[in-house]
Amino acid sequence: MKNKTSILVPTDFSEVCNNAFNHACDLAQILNLKVYALHVITNETKSYLEKQNLSKNELEERLKNYTLGKKAEYEVETDYIIKEGSIFDEIGTISKYIKAAFVVLGTHGKLGFQRLTGSYALKVINNTDIPTIVVQKKSVKQGGYKNIVFPIQPFGDDRQKVNYAITLAKDFGATIHLYPKMDQDKFARQKILGIIRQIMGIFDENGVEYSKTIPEERAGNFAKQVIDYAVVNDADLIMIVTGNNPSLPMFDSADEQIIFNTSQIPVMCINPARVKKIASFGGSSWSGI
Repeated sequence: MKNKTSILVPTDFSEVCNNAFNHACDLAQILNLKVYALHVITNETKSYLEKQNLSKNELEERLKNYTLGKKAEYEVETDYIIKEGSIFDEIGTISKYIKAAFVVLGTHGKLGFQRLTGSYALKVINNTDIPTIVVQKKSVKQGGYKNIVFPIQPFGDDRQKVNYAITLAKDFGATIHLYPKMDQDKFARQKILGIIRQIMGIFDENGVEYSKTIPEERAGNFAKQVIDYAVVNDADLIMIVTGNNPSLPMFDSADEQIIFNTSQIPVMCINPARVKKIASFGGSSWSGI
């Protein structure tokens, strides 16, 4: 996360992508980052232009005026990028080029012509080295994140979220809500309690405000438990590490249920296959961790 200077927002000009850009601008105000709108010209774009009788130049002018309007509205630095290729490759490549702190991805159903939904959205996350914040159609509260839910599973990579949680907590004055999966298996319980103690110790060292909730020991739908807990605690963000089930590649049903939660709470996705194992914890600031 060293020397990050911007936020990248892929757009296909749909309402939910506009919501994502608004959310990115709100974050940029607080974090002093620049916001880039990215449109990747694909076969879907070409088909859309043909149907609308538009040229690529007219599309670029539309994107230019759009970002200038947001710059005036939010008083943040904005710019745009148009690139021909695959959205799955270009988003990851360009996010590195512009030194993005994260990607804000608006995901939708049938609206929008680039189908940034379901498996498409998951593939974007899977091909991005930096955290991806997924937002949906529901407008996101302004003012950054104040309550962040931090799910913990006994056999996963949730500790990779710690540095990001520290940074978010300090930059937004947020409380991190630790919510572990309390399995009925004795070894799993011991494992997760050890992880919680370690994370709390690191948060204490870094002056992070946090809460800990130990749910009942039970099997069942952990994703639903996390979402219900987030709703009750008025969460602004849920942080997950994708592919926390070691027996499944990258995304399991719990990941998808949280990412596309019906309460439409934004979700920060951290990809452990892309983000290398963190050797030590601590530190903060988008320009310094």
